[in-house]
Amino acid sequence: MRIAVPNKGRIHSPTVDLLERAGLGIENGSERRLLADTTAPGISVVFARAADIPEYVQDGAAGLGISSLDFVEETGADVELLLDLGYGRASVVLAVPDDSDIGSVSDLPNGARVVTEFPRVARRFLDERGVSARVVEVSGATEMAPQVGIADAVIDLTSTGTTLRMNRLRPIEKVLDTSVHLLGNREFMDDSQEEADQLVGSIESVIAAREKRFLVMNVREGDLDEVIAAAPGLSGPTVTRVESEEPMLSVQVVIDADRVYRTVSRVKAAGARDVLVMPIERLIP
Repeated sequence: MRIAVPNKGRIHSPTVDLLERAGLGIENGSERRLLADTTAPGISVVFARAADIPEYVQDGAAGLGISSLDFVEETGADVELLLDLGYGRASVVLAVPDDSDIGSVSDLPNGARVVTEFPRVARRFLDERGVSARVVEVSGATEMAPQVGIADAVIDLTSTGTTLRMNRLRPIEKVLDTSVHLLGNREFMDDSQEEADQLVGSIESVIAAREKRFLVMNVREGDLDEVIAAAPGLSGPTVTRVESEEPMLSVQVVIDADRVYRTVSRVKAAGARDVLVMPIERLIP
């Protein structure tokens, strides 16, 4: 099985980290290599531009691939969206200069120049809104186009909006939301469903563990019920006896990461001691 992986850019490192946590550490891999083995037998990776990966997967150069949804939409690649990996979240937006009186896409004048790195996405968006504008494709620095007088508006990718603000642009409409996805070649999925499901399950276990923490604490027997009530977990706590002079129990529970502060405060107030909070590598149902 071959997986197409971004060779560089903002989603390269989190993608490699995700695969490693799922048990697919890349061996002898680098941005300059095209192919590399993984620590999982029979699974290799092919490094490619994130923008090209949807077509790699569609054409069968890789059975699976990891890329952003905006690139899937831009290429129009016929692939299966198997899993939202939960990072690289951003939006493609229509933005205009701060001093423009354009308030929505319908305010764009006929023949307005819209500069973008996503011509297919832009053209479809404008056509759906019935706007007759001219789409101008560029390969970078989209946000500079209005300042140099070659655009009335831009359709660009933004996550925090900082770059737009720095270039005196304001978003007026969202074109689409995007994040990094695991993609599947349709023929590969038909022929190798079990193999693909195993990989998807491994990655899902890593994603599920991101927002969980493992809580371990010692509790006096008399405080057990109150501590358990203060720390509701996924399936109830695991309780074992601690060999100590004072009768003590060890309570172990998986909790939501965003509840750690409140939960620790509550269990301490209920009598818990020696509280440990640990990350979880994988969570397999």
